[in-house]
Amino acid sequence: MSTHEAAHAAPEASDAPEARGAGAPVRFDTKIAVLLREDLETWQRLNVTAFLVSGLGSQCPEVIGEPYEDADAVGYLPMFRQPVLVFEGTKETLTAAHARVLSRALPRALFTSDLFTTGNDRDNRAAVRAVATADLDLVGLAVYGPKNAVDKVLKGARMHP
Repeated sequence: MSTHEAAHAAPEASDAPEARGAGAPVRFDTKIAVLLREDLETWQRLNVTAFLVSGLGSQCPEVIGEPYEDADAVGYLPMFRQPVLVFEGTKETLTAAHARVLSRALPRALFTSDLFTTGNDRDNRAAVRAVATADLDLVGLAVYGPKNAVDKVLKGARMHP
């Protein structure tokens, strides 16, 4: 099974809470991570993170948990079944991570500086499509996959403060 196929496979037994006893720690064989360029303003970091993780949730259904319900039976949308780890790094760190995520064929989402000037999905896609892969001015990258592979992609990045 390729890394790409493994990343899209059903969750491992250790990922499935119902496969463990009540109260046992939940451990995941996979990781969801966002890498942000360190020079972004606060509003940009939040905006980029939100956009990036929406891509993972839409294409990797195994990352989504069950819907929520409060004590009054009011329902809420499901969220990721595991934590999203946020990292930061230099422009060079982001470029290197992008090359590694492509070489490993892991599910990924990207955000370029051009997307700060567009106002809708159609224009966002056109802005990315207009730039060659090597010339993308990356400000954010999200990746999902086996822990070890994601860790290798993020080499040189540090946890977001």
